[in-house]
Amino acid sequence: MDEQTRIELEAAAFRTLVGYLQEHPEVQNIELMNLAGFCRNCLAKWYLAAAKEQRVDMKEDEAREAIYGMPYGEWKKRYQTEATAEQLAAFNARKAAEDS
Repeated sequence: MDEQTRIELEAAAFRTLVGYLQEHPEVQNIELMNLAGFCRNCLAKWYLAAAKEQRVDMKEDEAREAIYGMPYGEWKKRYQTEATAEQLAAFNARKAAEDS
């Protein structure tokens, strides 16, 4: 496979992932963090880092909107729920394991 085809396939897979997350706002970020070790905010940070690497002028809010499909504050108001005690415990245990 040539380099350009690989890049196009990776970009298509990324767009599919972002689209899926936008279509499923009921999936909370803490659930993603607990199960996969990353969330929408991580994707936005990676997107912003890639933009900076390519010398594309982008702000954090713009990167988040690209991932969330709307301004981050609006997404939080519409879809974010309070984390349960179990979710927070799992998150903190995962983080402690990563830090050790």
